[in-house]
Amino acid sequence: MSGREPAVDQNTSPNSYATAPPACRFRVRERAVRMTRAAQVIGGLEAKDAKDAKDPMEIVTHDDEKPTVLIVEDDPDVRESIQWLLRTVSLDSRAFASPSKFIQSVLPSGPTCLVLDVRLPGRSGLDFQRELTTANVNLPIIFITGHADVPMAVQAMKAGAIEFLIKPFRDQELLDAIQLGLSRDRARCERESELTRLRELFGMLTSREREVMAHVVSGRLNKQIANDMRISEMTVKIHRGQVTRKMKASSVAQLTRMADRLRDANTFGGLKAARSDLITSMSQ
Repeated sequence: MSGREPAVDQNTSPNSYATAPPACRFRVRERAVRMTRAAQVIGGLEAKDAKDAKDPMEIVTHDDEKPTVLIVEDDPDVRESIQWLLRTVSLDSRAFASPSKFIQSVLPSGPTCLVLDVRLPGRSGLDFQRELTTANVNLPIIFITGHADVPMAVQAMKAGAIEFLIKPFRDQELLDAIQLGLSRDRARCERESELTRLRELFGMLTSREREVMAHVVSGRLNKQIANDMRISEMTVKIHRGQVTRKMKASSVAQLTRMADRLRDANTFGGLKAARSDLITSMSQ
């Protein structure tokens, strides 16, 4: 390679063969924040690069939310070859010559996966994978390399890579891996969208309603809840009805599943405290 880095961020914009669900749109700002955090964690950017970097908060969304393949590869011929292959199946792509250039970019809002070369100038693809994970930038990664060994492949797969391809690989192998990556990212996007919706609904509950919800999902009856909270049974029924309406739950079972999702995501606030108080009171 010459001392000057080749042109990067080579975008292609063919008609998309598949579109992402509207659920993906909420992720744009969250991913931009993660990219900012990633840049802070990874560092190592030259002053002039940092000056020219895009503001990750300045995001333009697209109505169709197309899936996009990101490519980090220092060989311009390989970058162009992969982008040509993706155009043949109507997939958008963005190519970068280095991790530093990638970090300066804004992630697409739709389903995304990353094709990452193992051997890169400055930092290896495996190092970059760890840095992305530390910065909480979760992307399905497909490693490509012309020089690999078994320990390297094992390390990449253990760290969450979905495929490890040795050059020269068949076009269909790469396309299959990309399809898998986009499918996984689309599913994750939908899960995150659902969790965001639950957090918003849970945020509408008052502290008393959260306490009642904690009792309900723990299997307590209205009479027991009234006794525990020292309120009338009618008041419990009113609060319970409000909880069901605000959380848009059709049954106690569904409300319990919602609580489990919120618990797994550490989104409890008053609910977690209320459950703790409930366990304490029941053990006395």
